[in-house]
Amino acid sequence: MVRYRIDDGLTDALGYLVETTEGFCTVRTRTADVEIPLDMVMAAKEVPPPPPRRQGVRVAN
Repeated sequence: MVRYRIDDGLTDALGYLVETTEGFCTVRTRTADVEIPLDMVMAAKEVPPPPPRRQGVRVAN
């Protein structure tokens, strides 16, 4: 997760860090790769993966 500044305040990019360069980092979110200038980054941390989905319970008739 990378929290960074935007015009209206702050936003988060939640996904996998796939690249860092001298001035940018790239986070792969569910919908797209987000390239974020490092001078806009306020915080970053590793977030654990979501728990596995629970299987639905089937009721015998």
